[in-house]
Amino acid sequence: MLPLHPFRPGGPSRPPQHAPPEAAFLERAAAEYLEGETEVTAPTTTDTTVAPSVPPTEPKARFSDLFAAEWIKLWSLRSTLWAFAATAALVLTSTSANARGDARQYAQHSEEQRALFRTLGLVPDSFPHGSATMLMLGAGAIGAITVLGEYTTGMIRTTFTAVPARSAVMAAKAAVVTVATMLFGAVAALLSYGAAQAVLSGQGIAVGLGHTGIPRLLVASALLAPVSALVGMAVAALVRHSVITIVVTTALLFVLPTLLNDRSHLTASLLHMTVLQAWSRIGDGQAATEQWPWTAGGAGIVLALWSLVAATLTVFSTNHRDQ
Repeated sequence: MLPLHPFRPGGPSRPPQHAPPEAAFLERAAAEYLEGETEVTAPTTTDTTVAPSVPPTEPKARFSDLFAAEWIKLWSLRSTLWAFAATAALVLTSTSANARGDARQYAQHSEEQRALFRTLGLVPDSFPHGSATMLMLGAGAIGAITVLGEYTTGMIRTTFTAVPARSAVMAAKAAVVTVATMLFGAVAALLSYGAAQAVLSGQGIAVGLGHTGIPRLLVASALLAPVSALVGMAVAALVRHSVITIVVTTALLFVLPTLLNDRSHLTASLLHMTVLQAWSRIGDGQAATEQWPWTAGGAGIVLALWSLVAATLTVFSTNHRDQ
């Protein structure tokens, strides 16, 4: 009996079989082929510095864009439209009432008094002090509304989040209010002139736009509105309370001139520094009985200083207060 093969129980011993060289070659070729198709790049250990990703910075808002946004915002407030309409109505009512009163008195005057009125009274009737007061207070309220409208609703936070440059935003507001109220002042002055001449024409004493003193009065009245509006904006930016803003604005524009007189040089100088008195000096001219005379150029400087100080307070007050 033949001995059993140790590797195959119960079977004859058989020498181990080896793969032919051709098979080994084919296996290596297949492995290299598959390796080339699915080549995986091994991670390298070379240290490389990766630049941090920086999000693209948004371009800064141009002043023209801010102006356009504030212009739309101004006219989107219903209170602004009502304020303009109410101010215009008050101005025309005051002018018409004043002209009707002078027309009735003119009919009862002697010829000498009529001649004096034709010399001194026709120009002031086109835009009397009552109308100037209404325009001044109305424009001041409009300027205050422009600022308070956002502070009271909290929208000012959204505005400053979208445009962090607070001074630029407030400068755009001031520019919009200046342009809008100047145009409104010019329109109100022309309407007032037309209403006065319509009443005075019944007595045959109406005057044209080229009459001496009329252009100067209309220009002064057009400038009165933006100056008053900037004052209202400045008070609102500082106070940020509706009732207190209206009270302080009214006191500065209207009450303060009534508390001063021209009996002394000091009080006369202080009176000349008020907005209403500066308007009167430019529009009505110098009174013959003026004890402390001053020039129209000085009155113009007064209006310019009020505008400059008010605009500066409006623009830069937000940089020092939390919103």
